[in-house]
Amino acid sequence: MTNSTIDPLFDLTGRVALVSGASRGIGESIAHCLAAHGAHVIISSRKAEGCERVASEIQAAGFSAEAFACHVGDMDQIHAIIDHAAQKHGRIDILVNNAAANPYWGPILDTPLEAFEKTCEVNLRGYFFMSALAGQLMKKNGGGAILNTASINGLRPPPLQGIYSITKAAIINMTKAFAKECGAFGIRVNALLPGLTKTKFAGALFENEQFYNSMISAIPLGRHAEPDDMAGAALYLVSDAGRYTTGECLVVDGGLTI
Repeated sequence: MTNSTIDPLFDLTGRVALVSGASRGIGESIAHCLAAHGAHVIISSRKAEGCERVASEIQAAGFSAEAFACHVGDMDQIHAIIDHAAQKHGRIDILVNNAAANPYWGPILDTPLEAFEKTCEVNLRGYFFMSALAGQLMKKNGGGAILNTASINGLRPPPLQGIYSITKAAIINMTKAFAKECGAFGIRVNALLPGLTKTKFAGALFENEQFYNSMISAIPLGRHAEPDDMAGAALYLVSDAGRYTTGECLVVDGGLTI
């Protein structure tokens, strides 16, 4: 795809996008999509090797990307990646908060403190301060777009995923809070709520045959999602096609929550 063939509503040429959790799964698909539509994408995840792989694949396809490892559960690393973008590019036009943690699968009454803290550090504190710091940079540059990957778990928590679902519900409200306060600065903030998606992160859901079959039977489209199924929705929310959309939570679940 060349820039001349991109619909102007979806053309991201000249924009700098930072995507966390981009070394695999939904984040990787979103990163490839944004790059293919003209953005320079900073590929971020905890491990540098995964970031370098995705960045190299994007570059090999003729698009623009770089790798910068960042664990969003670590405040020093959050500051480091935002400072890097500011110093190297002078801007962040698009932030996709996609990195997530779900270390505990089990009864909510037995949730270990360590798992609770890790989930909140990444899914809440990480998203919050990535948004706040990137938002400050966007404000200086006249605006931008923030996209938070939440989950349909934030709407209706399934069994054995208590603390993860709670953090995803908080992300939905966080999205609305940022959108309400940041609209005056030209910053749009939205959330993507994926349904059952085949990723390594969601592997436990696919290994549990009974759970998987019950989910599929409840999905009107009759299948689980692939990571690429989320990329188009993400593109809409961060591009000019969605320029009047903010504070929204777009459910992409094949109809599961109908």
